[in-house]
Amino acid sequence: MSSLTQSLIELTQLFDRMGFPYAVMGGLAVRAYGIPRATYDIDFTLAIERERLPELYLAVEELGYTVPQPFETGWVDAVGGMPLVKFRLFVDENGIDIDVFLAETEFQKSIISRRRREELDGAVLYLVSPEDLVLLKLIASRPRDVADVHDVLFIQGELDGGYLHEWATRLDITDRLAKILKGPPPV
Repeated sequence: MSSLTQSLIELTQLFDRMGFPYAVMGGLAVRAYGIPRATYDIDFTLAIERERLPELYLAVEELGYTVPQPFETGWVDAVGGMPLVKFRLFVDENGIDIDVFLAETEFQKSIISRRRREELDGAVLYLVSPEDLVLLKLIASRPRDVADVHDVLFIQGELDGGYLHEWATRLDITDRLAKILKGPPPV
């Protein structure tokens, strides 16, 4: 079992024990819904109150993870308008970065409510829905994210268009969604 998979299982079990609903997103979710690709980090959406972050940090540190000092002192980053905290596991001189998006926005709360119990890398855990993965990737909209969206749409086929359009409008990414739904550029 890879260190990444072991870390994924360890963290999802911890979240379950602590009672924090979560959903795996990012490159690992692409493995489940699209064309599998290499990834070297783990991304979560996690339903946790900020007051309980110190409790989470203590628990992950007990498992051998490190929490960067700014996060330990209460700082919360934001990416794409979504609050984010991080920690890291060092394995054989390499690190596994863990990005934990706090489910505080309406979109992230929707992600948690729509999460799916799926098998991934030999473990059964909660993943974002394919629609939410597409929306998250469109928010980031880096070249790798756009390729991931094309892969997910190719493998999954028909997705819930109403949901995609509703949230694309609310997230102000309708232009990105319209462009991606036209299909990949010719090769």
